[in-house]
Amino acid sequence: MNQDITRHHVGKRLSESAVYNGVVYLAGMVPERGDTDIRGQTEDILAQIDMRLKEAGSDKTRLLRVEIFLSSIGDIAAMNEVWDVWVAPGHTPPRATVEARLANPNYKIEVVVTAAV
Repeated sequence: MNQDITRHHVGKRLSESAVYNGVVYLAGMVPERGDTDIRGQTEDILAQIDMRLKEAGSDKTRLLRVEIFLSSIGDIAAMNEVWDVWVAPGHTPPRATVEARLANPNYKIEVVVTAAV
């Protein structure tokens, strides 16, 4: 059975998301504003994730896996404060959080999400 891949917001270098076989894969979400603190950047990204999941026919209760990249692991407590308010109780996904050098020095966080549709 041949399943089509649906891509959203296709650019020259990447697509914002791809849906295949009932799963949506989001690109690494980075803050649209790099001039805020970790809390503001996390809120920004989680709002983008909500929007991308919705357009793919999913939502945060259907998260399968989340990967979080922080420019400083010292920001994990503040990031988790925002995360804990956002994540759906009873639907917390498997998650990895690591420190990494991000593409833009103003980014404090990048988040990659996979979810069921």
